[in-house]
Amino acid sequence: MARSVGKKSQYIQSLSAGQTVDDLFLLAGANQAQSKNGPYWNLSFQDATGSIDGKIWSPKSLEYPTLEPGTMVRVRGFVESYRDKNQLKVDHMDVLDASAPGVDLSDFLPASKTPPEELMEALEDMVTEHMRHKPWKTFCRKVLTHEDIRARLLTAPGAKTVHHAYVGGLLEHTLGVARACMALCDVYPNLDRQTLLAGAIFHDLGKAWELSGGLANDYTDEGRLFGHIQIGMEKLEPFLARSPRLEASLKLHLKHLITSHHGEHEFGSPIRPKTPEAFVLHFADNMDAKLNIIDQAYADMDKTGADWSPYMRFLERNVFRPEPTPDNAKKQNAKAENQCLLPLKA
Repeated sequence: MARSVGKKSQYIQSLSAGQTVDDLFLLAGANQAQSKNGPYWNLSFQDATGSIDGKIWSPKSLEYPTLEPGTMVRVRGFVESYRDKNQLKVDHMDVLDASAPGVDLSDFLPASKTPPEELMEALEDMVTEHMRHKPWKTFCRKVLTHEDIRARLLTAPGAKTVHHAYVGGLLEHTLGVARACMALCDVYPNLDRQTLLAGAIFHDLGKAWELSGGLANDYTDEGRLFGHIQIGMEKLEPFLARSPRLEASLKLHLKHLITSHHGEHEFGSPIRPKTPEAFVLHFADNMDAKLNIIDQAYADMDKTGADWSPYMRFLERNVFRPEPTPDNAKKQNAKAENQCLLPLKA
């Protein structure tokens, strides 16, 4: 039985030069280099609040013939300032078992601001609200309550690096796409709301197996060989086969929505959208992913006060943060509150 590794208490964001460190971190990067005094390790440590570079100098470095990124480590050392940037000088480091009792992955990995359990509950509430056809409702609930599927969805990231690449990211993305699709059904009432919702909920289901999640969050063998669209279809097939009351035409449409949601062949879509619902799902999926990328860029810009982002490869452009339109209602409320705080005249 794995021994408890203890609770994390020191976070990278709050570390300062001269501080002693004795805590748990994710080893995000490791490579060896050579100095005149012997070999040393260039390291990168990560937790949920950020990252910090580290060094293990010779001869201590000789105690670590190999180091694998993606492992959890306990580090003892201190923070020093190097070229106006904090750096962790490692006096000792132990490689730990990430599956040991007491390890909370959210301490080491970025996570959705909304707890995954709440995201799942919101998704289930949408099924209750919008699914009027009982076979659709039964099908969706059976998939979402399946023990393995539910466990994976609660921790899965939405991608490796591009968008929603954090714990709970897949559920956050799924909920965003589902909400966008339902909003568009209000604008375009001829859309098949229930089939579209089923497609939105399960369009990226295969990502829960395509990516390993956890500390490493890399592509699995299954993910590299097949991709999340095919994996998702394979996971849904047994549920579709055990849903005799769900019409064959609805099953066929759902399969088309999932298979075509990337939109174009050059974006990895096996087939292009051929129904109104398939177009809506594709655009909602694309929109939610891109807006998440921009939100992350804005978060980075907040740290520097910049109005423009660096060039973003996945968007093929820089993004700008414009001044928002003033909210007159908020201004009036603030003015009224200030007036209430003024001293009364005698």
